[in-house]
Amino acid sequence: MKTIAYIYTDFTEKFGIPRQSGLVDELTGKIVFEKPYRNPDAFAGLEEFSHIWIVWQFSANPKKEWSALVRPPRLGGNRKKGVFATRSPFRPNDIGLSCVRLERIEYTKEEGPILYVRGADLLNGTPIYDIKPYLAYTDSHPEATQSFAADGLDHRLEVEFDEGLLTQIPEEKREALCKVLAQDPRPAYQDEPDRQYGVAFAGLDVHFKVQDGVLTVLGLEPLQT
Repeated sequence: MKTIAYIYTDFTEKFGIPRQSGLVDELTGKIVFEKPYRNPDAFAGLEEFSHIWIVWQFSANPKKEWSALVRPPRLGGNRKKGVFATRSPFRPNDIGLSCVRLERIEYTKEEGPILYVRGADLLNGTPIYDIKPYLAYTDSHPEATQSFAADGLDHRLEVEFDEGLLTQIPEEKREALCKVLAQDPRPAYQDEPDRQYGVAFAGLDVHFKVQDGVLTVLGLEPLQT
């Protein structure tokens, strides 16, 4: 398959990325197409859709072999399920699928049509194979069962910042970061109050701890480039 575009987001590391698309609408992304696919005719009518499907490559999970059984984070990392019953990246083919909100299309002279999206769960620089419109009448099934994937959907952490730290985050990124942290980036099997974690987001290394349902941001450092 051919890479037709790349998406650029605030996530430079896998840790901290929401486990599914659409969970944090405030997360923004920019999709820039490769030169052979910048023909504006290919985008005619796309602006009439509010959401799109992104077909992409698990580029950060290079592997030689796939796994028939995997350990979904939702199950604490200690119970196995068949790979086809999960959205694990350890698949026969490195293909991911995400539904995101299409905010706008910008037509530029230098880079052609650029898609601005919200709610993306993709790493910065992820290769994209295809774009398709989301059709609510056929793609949405509210009655569908979700097995273990529905466990803990209401789990949210309270997010607090040590004094003065919140103002060090660009104002337009604060709400997105808070909602990412509230999703609890930690693996489900880790609940160590004294352990310090770090999420790379929007050019910052965000250090935090979690205790009794409260995530406290302890420090911020510029990411090394």
